[in-house]
Amino acid sequence: MTGGARGIGRGIAEQLVARGHKVVVGDLDADAAAATAAELGAAAGLAMDVRDPDSHRAVAAEAARLGRLVAWFNNAGVGDDGTLAALSDEQVRRLVEVNLLGAMWGTRAALDAFGAQGGDVVNIASLAGLGPVPGYSVYAATKAGVVSLSASVNAETPRRVRVHALCPDGADTAMLAAQDPSGLGSQLVHSGGPILTVEQVATAAVDLVGSRRVVRSLPTWRGGVVRTSALAPGVMQHAAGLFAAQGRRALRKR
Repeated sequence: MTGGARGIGRGIAEQLVARGHKVVVGDLDADAAAATAAELGAAAGLAMDVRDPDSHRAVAAEAARLGRLVAWFNNAGVGDDGTLAALSDEQVRRLVEVNLLGAMWGTRAALDAFGAQGGDVVNIASLAGLGPVPGYSVYAATKAGVVSLSASVNAETPRRVRVHALCPDGADTAMLAAQDPSGLGSQLVHSGGPILTVEQVATAAVDLVGSRRVVRSLPTWRGGVVRTSALAPGVMQHAAGLFAAQGRRALRKR
């Protein structure tokens, strides 16, 4: 579990522990990883930098030491909002290295560690990865890469190995709370009805394990809207203002 000390990662870890799994919680914050593991009853909490391939391999080795690795969750991510022109070079680099390369390194480590019985890789992507999201251009690009990575690697691997991408709408996490409510991206996120709970996203992620479903949107209807906008980007460009107005109204009520 990458990025497992808080938010969606912690929610997934909690559900896995409740289902009787030995869980290794990885997080950039070593103290938070250890504390979360202790609070949840997980098997271990380790320092983990998802930008470093060796860090993934070390966590995979610890998981294998505890038993057969059956599932790997690439959850760690950053969500800097803003247009491509507005983001700093460092923000762009961090988004790509954490969100996209982190998922690549984690998936490679999991594939190397799975035994003959195979296993599941669950990549936490985003609805932003399924279509154009003005105000989130770099974030959306990284998540689109995660969706493509998941589908492509799933097709590359033996049938006993399954790779999934979960694409949730905005969830009630510190990442979303930290975003600029006056930004177009944040307003679009809040235009689709109630914000998802961590529990809803975690349940959807855990339920992918063992399934043949490669890409899942949450909620399903919202995924359909975003996919349609990808087929007609000109329409989305005109509709963005209407959706943003809905989002502003929703934000004022929070």
